[in-house]
Amino acid sequence: MTLQEYITEHIIPRYKAFDKAHNLTHVTDVIERSMALASQYDVNSDMVYTIAAYHDLGLCEGRERHHIVSGEIIADDAMLQKWFTPEQITTMREAVEDHRASNHHAPRSIYGCIVAEADRLIDPDTTLRRTVQYGLKHLDTTDRQQHYERFCQHLQEKYAEGGYLRLWLPESDNKKRLEELRTIIANPEQLRCKFDRIFDEEI
Repeated sequence: MTLQEYITEHIIPRYKAFDKAHNLTHVTDVIERSMALASQYDVNSDMVYTIAAYHDLGLCEGRERHHIVSGEIIADDAMLQKWFTPEQITTMREAVEDHRASNHHAPRSIYGCIVAEADRLIDPDTTLRRTVQYGLKHLDTTDRQQHYERFCQHLQEKYAEGGYLRLWLPESDNKKRLEELRTIIANPEQLRCKFDRIFDEEI
């Protein structure tokens, strides 16, 4: 069994259990974006692929510590010892731990920068939809206004000017897309219109 076969058959399917914002489509997108970014650096492509595939597995134990749990899953997966040295597994663990946008420190390696940047997936429409989807999954109410308030709060805290999101690689197109998203966030009428459309589609 090759590394790709193992991950395709045994790792990626675990994302079926997660919410719409972190499902199979998400992990596939992160893998594709990670590999595209990796092509511009002198890195081990198998490590990049593995990091991207494992980066959100820790959601099985909740969102708050998911980056730490994902790192533990990589470190504890004995199958990976077939393809990687202990030092490489440590680097991959650290990269997964460092991918979370709300971390207060920069990634410890280029591998962490790559997966963190790929995980941003800053496409305005996709980001807004994932924010709505997460709220519908985790907010225990059907009240539209409460969902909208949580939607706005999250966007302000993470993506607006002064938000905690940080970008790490200049080769990524995320900077331009983040500027587009910030323009929408700064326009209350446009933001509400987009929320209402997405919310109606998702329910």
